[in-house]
Amino acid sequence: METAEVLQLYELRYSDLVLVSSNDESLSSAGELERAESTSKAIMEALGPAGPGLLAITGVPKSASLRRTLLPLARKLALLNPNHRKGILKDHNLGSDVPLKNPERNVSSFAMQIKYSHDFDEPELNSEHGSVNEFENLGNGFRELGFCMMELGLKLARVCDRAIGGNELEESLLESCSAKARLIHYHSSLDSSILVEEAMSTKRTSKRPFNSSRNWIGDKCKQVSGICSDNLWQQWHYDYGIFTVLTAPMFLLSNHPQAKEERDQEYAYPNGNTYLQIFDPRKDNVFMVKASPESFIVQVGESANIISRGKLHATLHSVCRHSKFENLSRETFVVFLQPPWNKTFSVTDYSMDKSLEISSEVKQVDDPEQSRLTEELQKIVPPLALRLKDGMTFADFSRETTKQYYGGSGLQSNR
Repeated sequence: METAEVLQLYELRYSDLVLVSSNDESLSSAGELERAESTSKAIMEALGPAGPGLLAITGVPKSASLRRTLLPLARKLALLNPNHRKGILKDHNLGSDVPLKNPERNVSSFAMQIKYSHDFDEPELNSEHGSVNEFENLGNGFRELGFCMMELGLKLARVCDRAIGGNELEESLLESCSAKARLIHYHSSLDSSILVEEAMSTKRTSKRPFNSSRNWIGDKCKQVSGICSDNLWQQWHYDYGIFTVLTAPMFLLSNHPQAKEERDQEYAYPNGNTYLQIFDPRKDNVFMVKASPESFIVQVGESANIISRGKLHATLHSVCRHSKFENLSRETFVVFLQPPWNKTFSVTDYSMDKSLEISSEVKQVDDPEQSRLTEELQKIVPPLALRLKDGMTFADFSRETTKQYYGGSGLQSNR
């Protein structure tokens, strides 16, 4: 999908977000009022039904240094000796929601549940791993960057609530009391070969071959061809929370750990893109997302779509590989902002607008490739109407959504 059309995100300056999320009484001039109104309108256009369902936030204080410190640790953790990594994750109260023992995985994910009430006590490290090392402030890095991103989501929810009416989005985030943060390493081909080599050398290769297609969509991936192919790091899906806040990714060009050359050098965005891609059902087309390297990307989730009665638009998205750089990995940090588990969804006043989902009938388009794309997405992405029922709690909705994407019981990891 490297030939996909490019979508340049609307860039919201942090100072404008602070302004537009503040109380109207604090706006001291007609100019500030006008700026707040135009900014609010632009936000709703980007996140609403006529927009892509995502935007970028720039100029967030301290974000550049936090991002540059934390993101490179994703690859280092992914390639650590499993026993060493297990100790470090335990020291910092981190878990994972991918099978880290599987050497053929495409992604390594390290997760922490972050509470809204917090402090920044230094973690107590096990002396076995040393008192001073590159992972010493891993947990604090999770929390500090995570809290920053949670605040962005809360401010944005406040702005959307005012435009929609009421304060249900912000209240839902505050009532949940926590959010899940993930540090994600998207493996380069080199990383994958290193893990397989190490597994073979230690005789830890699984007796049963790993079916990577089950990472996201199980056996349904076998039914289709191009859209679920190896050129995707992460398969097509909707996020089902309220907002997903992501750091713009960091790309690392790496050498084999035994090589003498300097490794893990940051690499400029290939073709200037993030390699996050979205599908626009109105245009039956895929767009590659473009954003500034030190910005934050905010995506609307399906819960926000439901709570806002369709005034916010959830985005179908995936993460694409770059086919020409086998040594290029992708690092990002993500915070998932969700309503409380007991939040009850009502669809009485909510119309499941089929124009915002993959339509049940493939539109007639001139480009047969686009028509095929829509057909294949229908096979692998479970429609919202089949996962959401009136009176369902967020816990029920989460379980049903996870079950239809991943199979199994649909239960999330606690970490």
